[in-house]
Amino acid sequence: MSAKVNVKKGLEGVVVDQTGVSKVNPEINALVYRGYPVQDLAENCCFEEVAYLLLKGDLPRVDQLKEFEDLERSRRNISPALQSVITSLPAKCHPMDAVRTAVSFQGTEDSRILDDSKEIQFDKAIDLLAKIPTMIAADFRHKKGREYIAPRKDLPMAENFFHMCFGEVPAPEIVRAFDVSLILYAEHSFNASTFATRVITSTTSDIYSAVTGGIGALKGPLHGGANEQVMHMMLEIGDENKAEDWMMTALKEKRKIMGFGHRVYKKGDSRVPTMRKYTQKMADVTGEKKWMKMYDGLEKVMVREKNIYPNLDFPAGPAYYMMGFEIDFFTPIFVMSRITGWSAHVMEQAANNRIIRPLSEYTGDLEQTVKPVGER
Repeated sequence: MSAKVNVKKGLEGVVVDQTGVSKVNPEINALVYRGYPVQDLAENCCFEEVAYLLLKGDLPRVDQLKEFEDLERSRRNISPALQSVITSLPAKCHPMDAVRTAVSFQGTEDSRILDDSKEIQFDKAIDLLAKIPTMIAADFRHKKGREYIAPRKDLPMAENFFHMCFGEVPAPEIVRAFDVSLILYAEHSFNASTFATRVITSTTSDIYSAVTGGIGALKGPLHGGANEQVMHMMLEIGDENKAEDWMMTALKEKRKIMGFGHRVYKKGDSRVPTMRKYTQKMADVTGEKKWMKMYDGLEKVMVREKNIYPNLDFPAGPAYYMMGFEIDFFTPIFVMSRITGWSAHVMEQAANNRIIRPLSEYTGDLEQTVKPVGER
């Protein structure tokens, strides 16, 4: 008999590699991107600056930011063939399935798909950063039965996304709240989808395959899809005055409550205070105050009864809803942000690669005899 193996289910507590992209520090409730506290980045930077930081390693100077923005804006258009792929998908398919398919198709259009040199990998990352919002917006319009709106080169990423989805740019407070959400969602160490992209990259597969895998992982309700479930929960509750009773009943019935708890953070998600602040601003601008009242009621009971705190998905869900986005587009918005972190990890993995191949503990029969089919 072999010695008992200490299996770490879900790889909990296992350190599998090194990274310079980001660090989650649960002891002091902090998250840093390349050394910069995320809350400072959210308050003092635009998403494009943070994208540059993650992809290049440090915050840009004015001239570097201008060059980066010009490059990203020049790559926003998607091909007519890709537009056709998006509009040919079933209207009822989930938008995460649409963006996953669109990214995979974009890979077929790139003749450099097997070139993994540092310069080409960065160029592909820019292409994905620029085109994924266009893919999502194209699907958003398609699902509403409306004409495709081409991207504009004169608008920042957040404003351009609203333009492509709605045909107009909303109030600055709404754009800013959206931009902050992109910054907060951009990167989070070795989470499930990021680890999936690194596993795929470790096989020396291409970035499009890695990102497609990341999108597949992010779709799950236990990961990125949680922000959608948060809003479905709030709509089910309906009345802010019923929030506390609803939560007490849900806890007694041992229902899975989305938007609370985190594998790493035990004292609260470090991104939540910033996102809650901007979700409150959304409520103030739109006049939809009930969602924040409901937020506070749900949080109060969960913390009191279980000492479990909200994660980023909890304030992000109602924020996106108040911005006018359909619920099933919340996670694709996550994708247009997290492509920065995924790309940074793909490039980091490729630069010092070893194929990721863990072991497992076998629990099946040790030895069986194969019998002829007639004797089984």
